[in-house]
Amino acid sequence: MNINADNVNKLAWEKMQGLIPCMVQDAESGRLLMQGYMNPEALQRTLDSGKITFYSRSKERQWTKGETTGHTLQLVSLTADCDQDAILALAHPQGPTCHLGNECCWEPEQQPIASELIELERTIAARKAALAEGNPGASYTATLLSDGIRRCAQKVGEEGVEVALAAVAQDDNALLNESADLLYHLLVVLHARDLTLTDVVNTLRERR
Repeated sequence: MNINADNVNKLAWEKMQGLIPCMVQDAESGRLLMQGYMNPEALQRTLDSGKITFYSRSKERQWTKGETTGHTLQLVSLTADCDQDAILALAHPQGPTCHLGNECCWEPEQQPIASELIELERTIAARKAALAEGNPGASYTATLLSDGIRRCAQKVGEEGVEVALAAVAQDDNALLNESADLLYHLLVVLHARDLTLTDVVNTLRERR
């Protein structure tokens, strides 16, 4: 069930004395960021403000994630499970989520494999933004983007050929390394055209 202001009261608040666990997931990478608890007031505040808000059992009050650090969780959607007693929040994290300064409250190896591609894409996007601001640094990504779309496209072609050659004439390690290079350069050429991996996934969904 998609949660909105009209159906907040339909959740099974009575099961846990007015609290429901809420898992927060990165809307792009699928990475599990954190878990907290919501009461009806925290859920309503989340809907009203667009920022994930919990009920803090230790502080005994409503608590908006990032209210002191600025590392908020910008709401994308809220859904309840089939029993209406658990909430999944999709969000865009504005900085580290964990209070220890980490991106999430779980170790990286416990996260979806696909999230690595999103993290790589975010790095490429950051390099592109720095280039646009006149602060490209010494990164290979910034150099490649500054060389223009033709150079980016050329690299994709080169890496594609190297993947094909590795597939028929080299060992698994070579194929894996060449495939990683191809994925990286594909993301660069997409960003050179102001496109993203999400756009590609949406195209795949349309084809399903």
